[in-house]
Amino acid sequence: MNWIKLTRSKIKVYGKKSKLAIKGVAEEHKAFLHGLFTNDINGLLPDHFNYNLRLNGKGFPVQDFFVFNFGNYFILDTEEDANKIIEEFTKLKLSMQVFFEDLTEKNEHIYIFGENAGKFVEENFNISLKPFEFKTVENFTIARNFLRNGENGYDFFGNLKKVKTLLKKENEISQEEFENIRIKNCIPKIHKELKEGYLPLETPITPYAISFTKGCYIGQEVIARVHYRGKPPRTLVKFEVDNQKVKEGEKIIDGDKKIGEVTSVSKLENIALGFILKAKLNENEFKTEKENKIKLINECEIKHPE
Repeated sequence: MNWIKLTRSKIKVYGKKSKLAIKGVAEEHKAFLHGLFTNDINGLLPDHFNYNLRLNGKGFPVQDFFVFNFGNYFILDTEEDANKIIEEFTKLKLSMQVFFEDLTEKNEHIYIFGENAGKFVEENFNISLKPFEFKTVENFTIARNFLRNGENGYDFFGNLKKVKTLLKKENEISQEEFENIRIKNCIPKIHKELKEGYLPLETPITPYAISFTKGCYIGQEVIARVHYRGKPPRTLVKFEVDNQKVKEGEKIIDGDKKIGEVTSVSKLENIALGFILKAKLNENEFKTEKENKIKLINECEIKHPE
């Protein structure tokens, strides 16, 4: 079992019940988030969470959030600056009775994962969680979440003084090691694989991030059109690269035509993530604009850990 301390913002979102149900939802804060994010907030059960993207009008990701349903309120978990998000969302809510509170300073965040992570949670806290479930114990929350890096893992956030006494220093890993695992397990990351110019449908995060049965949100028309036509032009793949030469953002070319892009490069292994045209999946070797050679390992998929 390994662990890492994460720097994440926590934003409480709450509101008043509306006299007139908005889209069938009496809670205005729930309606607000449901109309803003890609996943189903209306159907999110208490003590459960889901992963969401916020898109622009072209369907490209601009922010991502884990949304935790605490019953009377939600907590948003994001790497974005909390003050910036609150300022932006306050403008977007218009006259809706929706309120925001920055809880970042009150919430340390530790992620434990790998072999025996579940055993650690059960033995120390007498809790057994299914994926995307959470429970608050004393003054902190435990959530089972494999979307951090593709491993069976648990988020701990809140006052973690007690939790830290149970963790071994030698099991703490670096950000570089954590990033290497993410790349190895093909987990797309906001501002790297999930960014301007690429639809989330071109990554394996789609089943976990997007609901195709909910109502409208910004970018929904683009996502629905491409999804139902079934023709995303590119796909996310894992490459073998020379990590001393190949850089993130390097274009993959065929002659003078761009056919892909390297988006994440591990500093510890010769592996990377990037996009390639689906028509090129039957090819094995490519070169970048810097004349660096790269090899396709496999098309990305997210394997649900047991």
